[in-house]
Amino acid sequence: MSSESNSHRAIPFSMGMVLVTMGVVYGDIGTSPMYTLRAIMHGNGGLPTMQPDVVIGALSLLIWTMTLITTVKYVLVAMKADNHNEGGIFALYSLVRKCGAWLVVPAMVGGAALLADGILTPAVTVTTAIEGLRSIDLVHRIIGDGQGIVVLITISIISALFLAQRAGTSSIGRAFGPIMCLWFGYLGIVGLLHIGADLNVLRAFNPIRGITFLFDGNLNAAGIMVLGNVFLCTTGAEALYSDMGHVGKANVYASWPIVKACLILNYLGQGAWILSMRDNPELIAMGATMNPFFDMLPAGGMRIFAVVLSTLAAIIASQALITGSFSIVSEAISLDLMPHVKIEYPSETKGQIYIPIINRILWIGCVGVVLFFRSSERMESAYGLAITVTMLMTTVLLTIFLSQVRHRRALAVPFAIFFGAIESFFFFSSLTKFMHGGYVTVLLALAIFLVMYIWHRGTQLEMSQRINLPVVGYLGQIHELTSYEEVPYLADNLVFLTNDPSTSTLDRDILYSILDKRPKRAKAYWFLNVSVTDEPYTHEFWVNDFGTDFVFKVQLRLGFKVNQRVNEYLYQIVSAMVDQGRLPPQDHRFSIYERTGHVGDFRFCLVRKVPTEAADLSAMDLMVLHAKYRIRGFCGSPAHWYGLTNASVMYEYVPLFVGNKKQHKLDYVEMPSK
Repeated sequence: MSSESNSHRAIPFSMGMVLVTMGVVYGDIGTSPMYTLRAIMHGNGGLPTMQPDVVIGALSLLIWTMTLITTVKYVLVAMKADNHNEGGIFALYSLVRKCGAWLVVPAMVGGAALLADGILTPAVTVTTAIEGLRSIDLVHRIIGDGQGIVVLITISIISALFLAQRAGTSSIGRAFGPIMCLWFGYLGIVGLLHIGADLNVLRAFNPIRGITFLFDGNLNAAGIMVLGNVFLCTTGAEALYSDMGHVGKANVYASWPIVKACLILNYLGQGAWILSMRDNPELIAMGATMNPFFDMLPAGGMRIFAVVLSTLAAIIASQALITGSFSIVSEAISLDLMPHVKIEYPSETKGQIYIPIINRILWIGCVGVVLFFRSSERMESAYGLAITVTMLMTTVLLTIFLSQVRHRRALAVPFAIFFGAIESFFFFSSLTKFMHGGYVTVLLALAIFLVMYIWHRGTQLEMSQRINLPVVGYLGQIHELTSYEEVPYLADNLVFLTNDPSTSTLDRDILYSILDKRPKRAKAYWFLNVSVTDEPYTHEFWVNDFGTDFVFKVQLRLGFKVNQRVNEYLYQIVSAMVDQGRLPPQDHRFSIYERTGHVGDFRFCLVRKVPTEAADLSAMDLMVLHAKYRIRGFCGSPAHWYGLTNASVMYEYVPLFVGNKKQHKLDYVEMPSK
């Protein structure tokens, strides 16, 4: 097993990983030119209102929003706050959680909002792209103006995308990387070709133009609420931070300047085209259907190429949110904010993961959103609201990180004030979307937050009564039990799975199950802890036998690529112990197989805690515990995770000792006479 210093090794810079980065990280933020400037334009009253000061001011807000939020906050600051090269709001929380128990609240709120946005984004981006196919006359004649075919195509694409997740982000990134390179090249070239239509757009690099536009009611008809549309240009920034562990920060640093340059060029090109066409009666007549991203291209082959490429980019944008969601859930599990679920590692890099149950939940959520909203216009009403919450929560945690972990208080205070103010403006401007569909995102985030809160609070209640006892203090009783014939014989090897990695202690509940709940007689007792290492193919174990031949504490160390077939590995361990003379042979008299070894049968015992009426719990805490155990049941069983589905497994339910209610003493009285 590698040492701690070698764990979580950073993914180095390479052109191959830069290609993967283009395919995995930038899909969401890379598709923003398709709709951001269009949303600002129609929110301001349409094409006739797009005077030079309006266009230049809007472009300035876009450029400086990307610069301040994405480049400064996330690429330059947040990516420095990595936990062993993993990014995201939960990786950040893990760095600061010792600074205050209350910090779990912004972590859970931000994580829940980001996961909710991860459900909405694939639905809205793919639907928008498919609707864009109508700008091609031939396709328009096929799909018509109705949404039925659009919804069917969207659901088919989303389903295929989620089905492909099992291949791993590395394989997907290599497939999507060349497409995204082509996409960003297309954005930059098309934008550059149109900038010449009005070079005044270059004045947008002056931030004063954006501030003037924002607060000038004569120019900006939407007022401060225009920021709700401006914010769309940076919605992928949080996903960029979350996906850092998949591709390595060096590859993000190398690729982001190119991506940002292409995005800015395209926005400037759209702005220049709008200025040159703002009096065009045909475009004015198109109303809300006019989209400068597509309409600035000549009809024909170029338009077809742009629409098809945009559809592929929308699919890739969905991929960025899906991989980010996997990272978020994995980090939440390690922090005991979400239940343990089965995690698969399709590639040789531990950062690239696949979580089957989360993949299914995201797929169901995306399909549900498409069926509920049906059109991209309705979906966009909900788009971006949740991510503003996540960004605010990230700012809170980054402030604590800078001030108390990095001890740079002089930087932390202006950072908090500056970004807190900017993102608060974005948040309040996005609240206008609430009644127009934003409530769906809020409800999704609330549901995810409740799962996190229930799991976190339930774990706190369990940990408050958890007691680890020294095994040596109970060896005498266990030894007596092995030969106490009045207790029925259960198995040759009785195995308990434990989360305790120590060499000499056990959770009280396990000893309670063996000695008190119902005495369990066996030849040997095995207390097994499974540890997943940061190397792909580790196969190691250690055993503490406490100087006995009947009690064994075992840690099984398996690489993240190794299938956790615990019963097979435990058979090898028992066989090795017999060969070493540390365990008596366990010969069977009867068997349908030819016996080639001296290993007996196994019985696996999984201990489950249950709250009792005697526990001193409030009604709320009791409800939380029951909800936690229902969630745990939904997420699957360790018997499945550890390959025990065909093994002999028993579940033991032990009382949760959280204090005891005061019991009244009964008084004996004489039985009344008839």
